Amino acid sequence: MQIAVTFRHMETSDPLRDYAEEKLERVKKYIEEPIDAQVVMSVEKKIRHRAEVSLVAKGVTIKGSEETNDMYAAIDAVVDKIERQLKRYKEKLKNHKPSSGRERQIQKSIFTAESFEESGKEPVIVRSHSFPVKPMSVEEAVMQMDLMHKDFLVFTDDESEEINVVYRRKDGNYGLIIPQAS
Repeated sequence: MQIAVTFRHMETSDPLRDYAEEKLERVKKYIEEPIDAQVVMSVEKKIRHRAEVSLVAKGVTIKGSEETNDMYAAIDAVVDKIERQLKRYKEKLKNHKPSSGRERQIQKSIFTAESFEESGKEPVIVRSHSFPVKPMSVEEAVMQMDLMHKDFLVFTDDESEEINVVYRRKDGNYGLIIPQAS
C-alpha cells in the first residue's frame, strides 16, 4: 500500500503519520492491491482537526473525511467510515465479476464562464482532464458514484458497451442518460 500523508496548517508529526499508516493497514483486507492512499490532515482555528482519506485501487475510488477536536479521533473516525464503505462495496460486488481490458478513455474539459454570444469569440478550454471509463453495471455505477461522493458518473455499460451517465436527481433518486444515435 502506498500512503502519502500531507499536513496542512500544522507541524509535520511522525507519530500522527505512523498512526494514520497503522490505521489504514486495516482496510487492506477489503480490497486487492495495489492501493494508493492519500491522507490530508489539517487544523483550522486550533480546534477543528480534520482528516481526509482518498483510496484508489483497481478503478475504485473511495473518499472520506471527518472533523473533530482531536486529530487521533478524526483519523479513527475517517478510517472507520472508509472501512464501512469498503465492507458495503465488497458485499455488493461479492458475486459480480467486472469485465477487464475494456476500459475507455474519456476527456472532460472546462470552458470559461464568459458568454459566447456577448464576446463573439469561440469557447476557450481552460482545463482538460482524461480518465479511464470502467465497464460496469448501472447498479455498480450508482454505488461507485456514492462512494466517490459525486453527483454524476460516466461509465461504459457492461452489457451494451456504450458510454452512459448516471446522476443524482434533486429529489434524491438517480437518473440514467443513455445516448442514442439520431
